[in-house]
Amino acid sequence: MLAQIEPGATFKDNLAMLPPIDGLSHIDLTDADGAVVATIENQPGKQGSLALYHYLAQAFGALDVAAATHGLAVFAEHVSDARARPGAHPNVDRLIAIAQGGAAMNIVVVRAAG
Repeated sequence: MLAQIEPGATFKDNLAMLPPIDGLSHIDLTDADGAVVATIENQPGKQGSLALYHYLAQAFGALDVAAATHGLAVFAEHVSDARARPGAHPNVDRLIAIAQGGAAMNIVVVRAAG
């Protein structure tokens, strides 16, 4: 397991402490039955979330209450915006739901071909 970072006040600063996402294609989030419920692609606008969820997979192994709570601390200032505008930040919304007792998910890291 990867050691947890100590999140700071901004997502940008926290992002700099996360492992690189070079060579990742995407991450699939699966439910208890293994069905894919969400995908985070390695593309502009989603790479911060990809890096965070990749880190949570390494540090926690799965997306449970502890991982989601820590992930919210890493997302920092984006959490208050997500709470004010539900749906604007689906990857933050997902962590909020799990932290509040929603069903845990598995994090499947998919490497790019080649």
